[in-house]
Amino acid sequence: MISGDQRDNGTDEKASSVRRAPNNLLLRVASAAVLAPLALAAADAGGWIFFAACAVAAAGILWEWTRLVAARADGRILLPGLSALFLALMLAGFGQPGAAIAAIALGAVIAGGAAALWPHQVPGAIPLGWAAGGVLYAGAAFLGPALLRRDPQYGLTALMFLAGTVWMTDICAYGAGRAVGGPLLWPRVSPNKTWAGAVGGLVGGIAVGVLVAYASGIGDLPAVGTVALVLSVLTQVGDLFESAVKRRFGAKDSSGLIPGHGGLMDRLDGFLVAAVAALAIGILRHGTDAPAVGLLIW
Repeated sequence: MISGDQRDNGTDEKASSVRRAPNNLLLRVASAAVLAPLALAAADAGGWIFFAACAVAAAGILWEWTRLVAARADGRILLPGLSALFLALMLAGFGQPGAAIAAIALGAVIAGGAAALWPHQVPGAIPLGWAAGGVLYAGAAFLGPALLRRDPQYGLTALMFLAGTVWMTDICAYGAGRAVGGPLLWPRVSPNKTWAGAVGGLVGGIAVGVLVAYASGIGDLPAVGTVALVLSVLTQVGDLFESAVKRRFGAKDSSGLIPGHGGLMDRLDGFLVAAVAALAIGILRHGTDAPAVGLLIW
């Protein structure tokens, strides 16, 4: 038997949930309305303004990662990680992209070493991999977009190509998943993502990537479409990876930094993985001085 009080509580909880949903949607819209123009303005400005914006976002991601894996702001990760991000910012700004990448790698080594050498400096040991991985993860959030944007001719186009591919992948994956449903993509990690959503995301990501390239006068559209395909896949891999990290540490959101959205990791998970992959493609084809050219010109 269920008492009247229990029935009332259940009804109240459902009503409360219904009331919260529109409020959460309003928060999401308001946050996006503020942050999206700021991000676009920084991307358009380029230079130190964009580098600084990327570094601030990366620092926030590092803080969120540290809170997830150590349940606190742990200096063993934060001190080497923030130092590496600041050094990478300076080096990138003064035209030393290779050294900026090396600074992030060095910060990861120091963070991993600190976790190994002082495992009980604060309550709770942190495995070396999680400590070093946090610096690399945050470093990717800085290096990917910042070094792609450096190119004065193709930097902004490369960034728009990347962002358009990632964002449309997310939008179409959500829409197709809700509309079609069907088998789950990886039930143990995410109870909502479906194979239909994954395919829809790929189609949308490729379409927008090719559209950005075409509108920008990029010639080899089949090659650019293949790059968009790779980035779209990695966007979804990045999303699943962040979901797996949160599930590993029992967290729903990475933080509450962005009202209605959760944390920076929740919003940039797929983007930063796709961004560092785009940077790697560009560097392999055209070196650290012009990765945007290597990404787009085939």
